Amino acid sequence: MSQHTALDALRSSLTGSLLRSTDDAFDEARLPWNRAIDQRPVAVATPADIEDLRLLLQAARDTGRPLAVQPSGHGASGDLAGAIIVRMTAFDELDIDVDQGVAVVGAGVTWGRVVEALEGTGWAAPAGTSPVVSATGYTLGGGHSWFSRTGGLGSDNLRAAWVLRTDGRHERVDDDTDPDLLWALRGAGGLVGIVTALEIDLVRAPDLWGASFVFDAADSAAVLRAVRDLATRAPATLNVFANSMRMPDAPQLPEEIRGQSFLSVQALSVDGPAEALLDPVRRAGTLRREQTGPTSPLTLSQESNEPTDPSPSRGAAIAVAALDDATIEALTEFHARPEQWPVVGIDIRMLGGALDAPRRPGFASLRSAGWMLHALAPLFPGAPIEAGDASLAGFRELLSPSAASNTLPTFLAPQQTLELCASPDDVARLRAVRELMDPERLLHEGRLPR
Repeated sequence: MSQHTALDALRSSLTGSLLRSTDDAFDEARLPWNRAIDQRPVAVATPADIEDLRLLLQAARDTGRPLAVQPSGHGASGDLAGAIIVRMTAFDELDIDVDQGVAVVGAGVTWGRVVEALEGTGWAAPAGTSPVVSATGYTLGGGHSWFSRTGGLGSDNLRAAWVLRTDGRHERVDDDTDPDLLWALRGAGGLVGIVTALEIDLVRAPDLWGASFVFDAADSAAVLRAVRDLATRAPATLNVFANSMRMPDAPQLPEEIRGQSFLSVQALSVDGPAEALLDPVRRAGTLRREQTGPTSPLTLSQESNEPTDPSPSRGAAIAVAALDDATIEALTEFHARPEQWPVVGIDIRMLGGALDAPRRPGFASLRSAGWMLHALAPLFPGAPIEAGDASLAGFRELLSPSAASNTLPTFLAPQQTLELCASPDDVARLRAVRELMDPERLLHEGRLPR
């Protein structure tokens, strides 16, 4: 059976939908969240149920075209030529047990929906900063959040998963029934099966308190040193992000930040007010603005200022073991240079706490890192791509001497592979688990090193 004949037969058999390159809606459907990535699959499928997924597995056998499950299009690598993209939007189950602090989340559910459902319950989801990211894609890629110092990575909170194996069996698996599969799912994504739903631990958060400080850019180094020093005494109940921002002079931006540079520090305590701990940071520079008080997961999501519409951008992330004075000075000086205008923001996240001792075994880990840094270079209309690439390369070069032994899969840039996220032994173990679970290679190999 030819590829075209097999895909035609598949389309007529599915309860859901299948788009091919000749269809008007195909070009929009194939796009990932980051519009700077051009992925070129042969088809985009939206299965309606488990039987549709079984039909897709058979089509992969018949055509030799692997399935690439991409729930919301985040985290795309761009290397999907010839694959069949699978969108999981129909798998929209959400069941929350507030007595046990456990949620069952379908593969098509975004974090925003989970966060809204938890409002007022005293529980928080181990969710990322963006409400439109798929909870499943995030969790299977590791996932760092506002609650990671308290509750660990998203993958650390994975209790069980409902998985369609490549032989057609659909079952719930956990550490007792298939520890190797769960180990791989905690960070290596969908390389070993098609996940239709997750069972995750929630984070107890009955008394959330937040703080936001905005400082003059000239005080960036002093403030970052204070944040660095805070890490040595901060309890695991305190989570801290810092952001060095350099806003373009763009008419669509609010006047108060247009063309401005500043440093912000946000803190979240799950154990009530933390003014005394944060006071040295607050006094480290000239405050432009501050806000403190009780908060909630929904408020955090709404105030994250993450884009909710797809857009083109480039970024670079690196986990570092420590931030010494020289690195802080070099980083702030780097971001202030005129030629680094493409880098709008540098995000600096305090690690440690629960991240140093994961509760469950998994491929993803940040136990060797003290900080995660991410530089964002949006692609503005008419701006040269080369300038942003050069700035991101400079960012990586500056921090590479301090790099930790591994980073997190959800922070990988396009074309980066999982070998940056684990030891050679763990990558070898992942290959062995994949070979056992998918001997026919029906699933796309994703970011597995070639």
